[in-house]
Amino acid sequence: MRRTAGKLADGREIIYFDDSAEAPPRVAVDTRDLPESQPMSEVRLDPLTREWVAMAAHRQTRTYKPPADLCPLCPSTPGRPTEIPEADYDVVVFENRFPSLAQNVPDVPSTVDGEELFVRAPGRGRCEVVCFTSDHNTSFGELSASRVRTVVDAWADRVAFLSTLPGVEQVFPFENRGEEIGVTLSHPHGQIYAYPFVTPRTERMLEAALEYYAAHGRPLFGDLLEAELRAGARVVEESPHWVAFVPAAARWPVEVLLAPRRQVADLAGLSSVERDDFASLYLKVLHRLDALYDRPLPYIAAWHQAPVNVGRDELWLHLQVFSVLRTKDKLKYLAGSESGEAVWINDVTPEQIAERLRASLGTHN
Repeated sequence: MRRTAGKLADGREIIYFDDSAEAPPRVAVDTRDLPESQPMSEVRLDPLTREWVAMAAHRQTRTYKPPADLCPLCPSTPGRPTEIPEADYDVVVFENRFPSLAQNVPDVPSTVDGEELFVRAPGRGRCEVVCFTSDHNTSFGELSASRVRTVVDAWADRVAFLSTLPGVEQVFPFENRGEEIGVTLSHPHGQIYAYPFVTPRTERMLEAALEYYAAHGRPLFGDLLEAELRAGARVVEESPHWVAFVPAAARWPVEVLLAPRRQVADLAGLSSVERDDFASLYLKVLHRLDALYDRPLPYIAAWHQAPVNVGRDELWLHLQVFSVLRTKDKLKYLAGSESGEAVWINDVTPEQIAERLRASLGTHN
């Protein structure tokens, strides 16, 4: 892989990750006349739940479902410059033009209305876009294993860098796929959020992991993985270094976790062999997901990593892939119980999900 960094017209960073050193040099200049980005993000702490909420009103003007010939994530062409100045690319990462969090946000008062209960802080972090391919009409599951490996290397590079930024406490790479998920740009891409706090889900996982480690001297996820392998009923795919399984308490009508067989805190900690092995296994899982309903499956792929400063020995890197599609043409809505009280009600058992995924392309290896 070759890495080339540059700047866009408004000063945002762009980084090209090429599959090989034989790719053409990345020297194209962004010719657009763009004003300097001035995001106005802030975060506020809910005093009832102790959860942070990001406020980013400037995002209301972001690009929304453009036609394919106006896609800002496609390569630039003569007379139509895009977010990527080059005429072609393999994988590219750049700072989001409409970020929820950014490094150059202004300071804000420490409270709202001067009330101590209403804690407030700048939304200081970073949001990046990761384009997996220059081909507008493909998907992650249609990439080659070598391209997926380049994407993994790009993720790892960004996780390592973003973890060094002042105030960043957690880095979250993810992909949204499909209009049912809320995707507004159909070009194959993902995002990376660098948060100035530890997210609520990670806090819960960390609490459970610390308690288990104190009692047993072993990572909770490692024992969970061994239990899933012993049971076998929910395992979808296996490889020498990774396991894909439906969790025993799956919330979603389609949900798969992909985890390395050894404890790794984050993507930057994966070995070269583990990165190659993930690429092969993940493509198999994505093929099963698309075969499940014989249609492209809308999904969210979320990388759960240890925070930057805590839980590095107790938490276990894993990818959660889940979908809101409960049948070929019916969605799972987060209604009263899920949205109001965060109590999930699943219309299918995890064992049924796993069996259907294994059957979608035949028995797993």
